[in-house]
Amino acid sequence: MPAVTSLDHLVLTVADVDRSIAFYTRILGMTVEAFRPADGSTRWALKFGDQKINLHPAASPFAPHAKAPTTGSADLCFLSETQLSVWHAHFDTNEIRVLEGPIARTGATGPIVSLYINDPDGNLIEVSNRA
Repeated sequence: MPAVTSLDHLVLTVADVDRSIAFYTRILGMTVEAFRPADGSTRWALKFGDQKINLHPAASPFAPHAKAPTTGSADLCFLSETQLSVWHAHFDTNEIRVLEGPIARTGATGPIVSLYINDPDGNLIEVSNRA
């Protein structure tokens, strides 16, 4: 039987691409990359590690897309080697409200400890350390 082996990228539908780029680069330390698909348009991706998040503007999502692309519907967990106390201070400095945490959770490969915040579209963002 065929089986997938890893996640290459995911797509976030966002209200404002520039605002999302600013948040994910300034607050989460991702890098931004412009790319041009075969149709010649310019698209934007946020890169971190070996992964990326493609950004689709809610007003004009790229086809094909999910049945009902909408902002604020994602729940994403990111692993970090940086201690959560440093993250908490970083969020405070940037006036990002921590919704919950640090709190023990279960990640894909075992126990994690997490902080929860929202991005500009209201997506739930979890920043975690392996426990």
